[in-house]
Amino acid sequence: MEILKVSKDSAPKSVAGAIAAIVRKNEAAEVDAIGASAINQAVKSIVVARGYVAPNGIDLVCVPCFTQIEVDGAEKTAIKFIVEKR
Repeated sequence: MEILKVSKDSAPKSVAGAIAAIVRKNEAAEVDAIGASAINQAVKSIVVARGYVAPNGIDLVCVPCFTQIEVDGAEKTAIKFIVEKR
C-alpha cells in the first residue's frame, strides 16, 4: 500500500491525481494527515479523486482511522484514510 502524507499546504488536485493513479493500479492508498487543516485537504483530495476515477466505472471507498506517526522524534496522532476500490 502506498502512503501519501498530506499537509495543510497540499494541493487537493495533485493529491487526488496521485490517489487516482494508485487506485487505477489496483492498489489501496493510505492518506495520512495531522491537524484540522491537513485533514480538510485530505478529504477534499479523496472527493476529487473519486470524481477522477468515476468515469472509468471505479467507485472509491474510504475508511478513516487513528494512527501514530513519528514527527521530529515525537509521536503525533494522525488520521489515516485507507482509499480503495469498492
